[in-house]
Amino acid sequence: MKKFYLITNEVKDPQGTFTKKTAAYIEAHGGEAICVQNERQAFQEAEESQVDCALVLGGDGTVLRAARNMMDSAVPLLGVNLGTLGYLSEVESASVEEAIEKLLRDEYVREERMMLSGRILGRENEEEQYALNDIVISRCGSLQILNVRIYVNGQFLNNYGADGVIVATPTGSTGYNLSAGGPIVEPSARLLLLTPICPHTLNTRSIVFAPEDEIEVEIPCGKDGSEQVVEANFDGSHKVTLRTGDRIVIHRADKTTGIIRLQMESFLAVLHKKMCEV
Repeated sequence: MKKFYLITNEVKDPQGTFTKKTAAYIEAHGGEAICVQNERQAFQEAEESQVDCALVLGGDGTVLRAARNMMDSAVPLLGVNLGTLGYLSEVESASVEEAIEKLLRDEYVREERMMLSGRILGRENEEEQYALNDIVISRCGSLQILNVRIYVNGQFLNNYGADGVIVATPTGSTGYNLSAGGPIVEPSARLLLLTPICPHTLNTRSIVFAPEDEIEVEIPCGKDGSEQVVEANFDGSHKVTLRTGDRIVIHRADKTTGIIRLQMESFLAVLHKKMCEV
């Protein structure tokens, strides 16, 4: 690798000090660094610039935004953590120089992470939306129970009364899914996770589906017959409003996100370390 994008979370590096230092280190060691304002600018320039890798300086949220905005390019991402501990940020800020040296020597592994696609039925102008971590259907407004109906491959599965439901990828299993009591999954696996959020029952658990399955979430009337207004949230950065009668179909996307791995530690070793940090 020789040519890099630097995509920075300006909240976590407000003066650009870390970004400039990182760019200078790349240039001093024979590489080329291109600092961009945001992920969309990076994607627009990706094909012409023939960039080898995007260094995402921020946290897991910054990596997720970059994954969504650059999913049509072939540029892989390497997360550099400037915030709290996360699972997507491969490199801590103190180790960025060592990481750059490995990249310049081509000492890395590229992983292709599966993504989700979500499309609302019956809306001609509604674009298909994508997520690397999860698609969350949650209530908005007053603190009322959200009622949803779940279908899998066209077959009715169950009614849920909860604060919402999460459909997650293996990468997203350590995100909101984990906080909601869902299982942790090895990120290179291929499957779909369905996890209710604070279900109002004693026997509701997460369900694991095959990657080929299609999950459909229907928004019915509320218990009192009133209209429900909810949100479909894609990786926490893009929201679509749903109302009674709407259906959103979620399945494995035909796109993937390239993630750069530098550490030789296994997923279990990383998981053990993060559990010990709690």
